[in-house]
Amino acid sequence: MKTVLITGSSRGIGRQTAILFAKQNWNVIIHGFHHKEMLDSLSEELQEIGVKSLSFLGDIGDPEFTKHMIEESLSHFHTIDCLVNNAGISQVGLFTDTTFDDWMNIIQTNLLSAISASHAVLPSMISNKSGRIINISSVWGSVGASCEVLYSMTKGGINSFTKALAKEVAPSHIAVNAIAFGMIDTEMNACFSEEEKQEICNEIPADYIASPEEAAEMIYHTATAPSYMTGEVITFSGAWS
Repeated sequence: MKTVLITGSSRGIGRQTAILFAKQNWNVIIHGFHHKEMLDSLSEELQEIGVKSLSFLGDIGDPEFTKHMIEESLSHFHTIDCLVNNAGISQVGLFTDTTFDDWMNIIQTNLLSAISASHAVLPSMISNKSGRIINISSVWGSVGASCEVLYSMTKGGINSFTKALAKEVAPSHIAVNAIAFGMIDTEMNACFSEEEKQEICNEIPADYIASPEEAAEMIYHTATAPSYMTGEVITFSGAWS
């Protein structure tokens, strides 16, 4: 039985991804930070599905916590076949209003967490000559977004990290890809009013905002794709961008 670790999985895309992998009979390792109750309820849901799971609560922006989470997971399941670096935060507002603490918080959560988790899991994957790393990105990582400068910057970093790492570990049969999501109907986008969401929807050729379940399906599809697909930043946006 294969094992997946999904960071930021207490809600939204991460939660639905954990449920989907569980329904496909994977062992599932989940992680959260600010939403313990939601993480606990997800753990119960995974148990009801009937798969083995582990749950971790902590700051994914702390490399020591991330290293500990990976080590404990490998001790329990022996392998991590797929790492989904999903944890992320956004901040909407003018760049000139941001502070140094804002910069470091979003860099640590969105970018350094993916780097540290990948760094911790790769020795095991390289030893097994097998593995998948999926980094969750955004269309803003390619084109940028006004009033989301910091978020766009971290996702651009994720894209470059994905492409470079894929080249380095491809000889070990490890596939590294990113999925650049467009608008997904998650709590992260709760800052937008219904009117604003409708305006965005009008700009999307597919004419709707995707659900977290659809996003999870794309992640699972990428996790199970042939390993020859690596180094890609796959856009999933309804042709929005």
